[in-house]
Amino acid sequence: MRISKLLKFCYLCLVLLLLSCAGDQKKEKERVEPIREVESELQEKIAQKVILFFGNSLTAGMGLEVEDAFPALIQKRLDTLKGKYKVVNAGLSGETTASGKNRLSWVLKQNVDIFVLELGANDGLRGIPIAETKKNLQEMINTVRSHNPEVKIVLLGMQIPPNMGQEYTKEFKLIYPELAKKILFL
Repeated sequence: MRISKLLKFCYLCLVLLLLSCAGDQKKEKERVEPIREVESELQEKIAQKVILFFGNSLTAGMGLEVEDAFPALIQKRLDTLKGKYKVVNAGLSGETTASGKNRLSWVLKQNVDIFVLELGANDGLRGIPIAETKKNLQEMINTVRSHNPEVKIVLLGMQIPPNMGQEYTKEFKLIYPELAKKILFL
């Protein structure tokens, strides 16, 4: 008799244990689903390629709303094309090539797939020697490339008004095609 009561008690415990485990599976699923969603979002963000725009007030969108600056417009366009790109606007109004060179290491702390360099106009407006502007741009290109050899570099050419004289204006205009040729063959 006692054995049959003991067996019934064991069966009852086993049934209760199985029932309680089934409830845990449901609770576990409820806990795991949000984690899977976050994990999926993180994987999507990791899969995104980063386009970093590094420049002056033209990039920053001085005088415009943030969403009207050209990097934001490019992000909107990429979003409509279902592009897996994240655009980062690292524009700073008034930036020269010298100050950009000093700020570059901070910006490169993030992974960058495409680096868009838009600097030099303020150098030209201030009459900074052409050789110095060109040297600073080349050093920035070298730094970006050494940080990530696979990065694609896009150099946006600048022009200035002729108030510094025709010779300076002409030489300034030549900086960008010369550097762009070097980028292609690096």
